[in-house]
Amino acid sequence: MKMAVRKEEIKQKLLEEVDELPEERLAEVLDFVGYLLTKTTSQAPDGRLDLDPAQDPILKLIGIADVEPFGHEIDKELYGE
Repeated sequence: MKMAVRKEEIKQKLLEEVDELPEERLAEVLDFVGYLLTKTTSQAPDGRLDLDPAQDPILKLIGIADVEPFGHEIDKELYGE
């Protein structure tokens, strides 16, 4: 019950503070709330990010340079023996 009361207090305080903002700042607040929601929902229960290569094409590139000469011998390839 205590958590519910605290949450309601925070929500009320947030509404009061947001009410004091100029109109042009409201969009920033909404954008930030959206960011927080995305950040919260995209994490796995153990805190790791839930990464999906189908949703993020950059993830498909991971490991693309993990072949010779880009691997552990890159210095020899670039600078010689």
